Amino acid sequence: MARRSDHSREEIREMALGAALTILEEEGAKGLSARKVASAIGYTVGTLYLVFKNQQEMVLHLNALTLDDMNEWLESRSAHCSAPRDCLQTLAEAYIDYAMEKGARWNLLFDSVVAEHEVLPEWYQQRLGRLFGRVERMLAPLKSEHEAIEIERAARVLWASVHGICTLKIRHRMDLAGGQSTAQMAQMLIDNFLRGFAESKK
Repeated sequence: MARRSDHSREEIREMALGAALTILEEEGAKGLSARKVASAIGYTVGTLYLVFKNQQEMVLHLNALTLDDMNEWLESRSAHCSAPRDCLQTLAEAYIDYAMEKGARWNLLFDSVVAEHEVLPEWYQQRLGRLFGRVERMLAPLKSEHEAIEIERAARVLWASVHGICTLKIRHRMDLAGGQSTAQMAQMLIDNFLRGFAESKK
């Protein structure tokens, strides 16, 4: 194993994030701590905080990796669809599948607390933008009269609505869905949303 002095700051960052991901997947968010991450890579917590400002920043970088992973997941499952409505349905189901398959990572995305006054860094917002952009590109051809800002907002509303369905599934509250599956709920949501979206500028 390389001596500590052989690792650059960037290498320590990558090692720390890799260890943090392993801990997260094995123990969940409650098991994730700077001390455990530092111990796993053979460094002190003090050294870890030379790379990350604090544990919150480390978690933010870890969540950024999850956003990248989710983006690849969605891409692999929607690459061959063409009709906007079908693509939206595919994305919705793929998003729910991701949350079920990689629950620890998905939960950390939304359990991480960001102070109300704190602005997410640009590099993180770009990752979010790539995810929302998938929905925006599918909505854009459906109503050319809509301005870009309206499409952007609509994409986020639709995503948030699918997220709500996903949360019911993750939290084991599908009894509130009246016997419907997540796919059926997503289909009804998307059909009604697109109908309203198309009508809103007539």
